[in-house]
Amino acid sequence: MRLAPIYLILPVFLLGCSSSHHEFEGKKSEKAVILELEKIIAEKLPKNRSISGAIVKGDKIIWSKAFGISNLKTQSLADTASIYRIGSISKPFTAFLMMLLVQDRVINLDDPVELYFPEIKKLNGYSEATKITFQQLATHTSGLMREPELPNAASGSIEEWESKILEAIPTTSFESKPGEKFSYSNIGYGILGLALSKAAQKPFIELIEKRIFEPLNMNSSYFAVPKEKLSDLSTGIQDSDGKMDVKTPLLEHSGRGYKVPNGGIYSTPNDLAKFMIYNMGTSSNLVSGENLEMMQNEITGIGERNYYGIGFFVNRRDQLTIINHGGAVAGYTANFAFARANKYGIILMRNYSQGEPDIWELPFELLEALNKVKQ
Repeated sequence: MRLAPIYLILPVFLLGCSSSHHEFEGKKSEKAVILELEKIIAEKLPKNRSISGAIVKGDKIIWSKAFGISNLKTQSLADTASIYRIGSISKPFTAFLMMLLVQDRVINLDDPVELYFPEIKKLNGYSEATKITFQQLATHTSGLMREPELPNAASGSIEEWESKILEAIPTTSFESKPGEKFSYSNIGYGILGLALSKAAQKPFIELIEKRIFEPLNMNSSYFAVPKEKLSDLSTGIQDSDGKMDVKTPLLEHSGRGYKVPNGGIYSTPNDLAKFMIYNMGTSSNLVSGENLEMMQNEITGIGERNYYGIGFFVNRRDQLTIINHGGAVAGYTANFAFARANKYGIILMRNYSQGEPDIWELPFELLEALNKVKQ
């Protein structure tokens, strides 16, 4: 599995990897666990790369730190203001927006999307028997293929993303019947974002900014990094066949075509921590507690002890259920994981695509270790 490009693989951020950080074993205090995390990162971080992270406990950020080089050209060090692409961690934001519109009674989860977005009828193979609901798009049970067959669907400026979706729809086919099984679909989430925009009669990006970023004071989260913040943007490094590629990640900053609702956000660990705190149910209400619980329920089975809710993966470990989503795009990888049972959560973000430390499994093992410490 590790031989394929990491940004094309779902299981790396669904199931974690096989490596195990036994260094956490025997750590009996919160401080000892966090110090061990710092040691793992410092020892395994490759040269000229960076990792930034934050740990949440309840409604507070209890640890936030950055390691390594953020900007290759200037050799500036990463800090807690360093900005990274979060890739598919954008999907929980789109799902969260959907639940807000459900609460507003703009849509219902089981509404056919065609009621608000009739262009969906141009899907290859669409029929009366393959009508898709909002919940099916949000739970990856729409039956749609992972990516459209439109050439260059994932290139083009952010201003063009809606037109790219419309172009991509006729090149998108069904791999299974809607509601039949889990099948991860990036184009499905792209369609979801545009359908929500049409239902609310407002631009998708504006909805995310006004309904989520602003209420949660996420002041370092963007779909396009402002010019005055570009100095904080970490250099993305795509590792391919042992070679370091900075051109591909740089090119993608100018736009990724249709991939806005499913992978378009830039952020920092501290900003994502604000979103995490809310999703753990420790902050004031935007989405109701009932709807948050629905998002984090085991709605669709994926594999042994793994499920998908609405916008989140649900991973049953031996003694802890972890809610998470990972993100992997050219030059950037991130993981967002929390356990509502003990109110701990961790965000790790890095500006490279492959290598140690294991960003997929490390947050899971850290949360398990924190679950065992004396409070």
